[in-house]
Amino acid sequence: MNEATKYFNLDFQDETTVKEYQNSKLTELLQYLQEKSGFYRNLFKINNIGIHKIKNVNDLKYIPPSTKRDIQLYNWDFLCVPKDRIVEYTATSGTLGAPVVIALSNNDLNRLSYNEWLSFGKMNLRNDDVIQLVLTLDKQFMAGMAYYQGSRMLGATVIRTGPGAPSMQWDTIFRMETTTIVAVPSFIIKLLEYAELNDIKYRESPVKRILCIGENIRNTNMELNLIGQRIKNKWDVDLYSTYASTEMQTAFTECGEGAGGHQHCELIIAEILDDYGNRVAEGETGELVITTLGVEAMPLLRYRTGDLCFMTNEPCACGRKSPRISPIVGRKNHMVKLKGTTLYPPMIFEILNIREEIEDYVVEVSSNSLGTDNLTIHIVMKKETDANIKTIESYLHASLRVRPEIKITDLATLRNMQMSETSRKVAKFLDKRP
Repeated sequence: MNEATKYFNLDFQDETTVKEYQNSKLTELLQYLQEKSGFYRNLFKINNIGIHKIKNVNDLKYIPPSTKRDIQLYNWDFLCVPKDRIVEYTATSGTLGAPVVIALSNNDLNRLSYNEWLSFGKMNLRNDDVIQLVLTLDKQFMAGMAYYQGSRMLGATVIRTGPGAPSMQWDTIFRMETTTIVAVPSFIIKLLEYAELNDIKYRESPVKRILCIGENIRNTNMELNLIGQRIKNKWDVDLYSTYASTEMQTAFTECGEGAGGHQHCELIIAEILDDYGNRVAEGETGELVITTLGVEAMPLLRYRTGDLCFMTNEPCACGRKSPRISPIVGRKNHMVKLKGTTLYPPMIFEILNIREEIEDYVVEVSSNSLGTDNLTIHIVMKKETDANIKTIESYLHASLRVRPEIKITDLATLRNMQMSETSRKVAKFLDKRP
């Protein structure tokens, strides 16, 4: 029996069925946390919360949210299974420097597979597809493992190329007849640039679709943003966006309508909260707060992701009735206030990604002696001329409506800024504020 048949797919179910299912699973989760989780048992006690009084999803408002800082400070208090039941350790960045460990049981791995199986279904993938994973599968990176597991559940062919080496990527695409790529969209731009410089006929490749991870390809109006347009204008393939985090062990993935990431309601409860912890109106931007369903080793209850977005409950044109979230506007603690203008890193990245004169960049925010924000953008130019530098400076001023400090640097220096010994992702944003 396919592992996916063990789950109840709620994508096409009506609102009443979804609510009944989530309310039932929430009751099970609360009982499980009361018995197994040292952190949540203590949370219930100090806040005088009787779990029997939490009868449905609407009653979640009586439970204080938890944060990544909580997981980092009390990491093992979140563990609900004996350590000999752990089959995989993954990790994500922490707010206090050291990584946060997320442990998975065998059941959690199966759940993770099902999550990506659902995501691939929204992209119309089939078992005869060839999926090229242009992302790391080492360094305790959950996403790489999730895409691999989901591909195997689907029965598709998987190629684990990892990131880098455009020549190898193109050679693999043509030799193995890759139909689907999973990659960061800015790397797709580099692939296209390499192809054009080396006369590779990429438009004749077998690639039909790209799952874009880690960066937005759409604006909040659901239209392709600058980097999405740049890919689509050069390469007529289907683009899909996905959003996930290690802690939630679940993804919100677009269908072919490109109208937001579908919530997997059997796997997660999603809320959008304002700064005071109240739920916002549909379509209003707030912080995404999640409760995991079906996670065995480290389940989370009302976990603040720190990511800002909005949600729509309108049925999708694809026929699915699941709620959808918008592209991520930014991270709550990454907001930059520069001379009265509010900026978030994703909007700065989008502005920088579209410029063909720029080889790579790092956005850095720090505090000055007055305690206000300084914004510095470190840039490597493809061709460093005074004219190109002035063009970029004028472009950034016009696009951001403020003047950040621009520092032109070399690629080796920038790489040292982007990567640490323990990092598995290229850091585009450095927050050096206290």
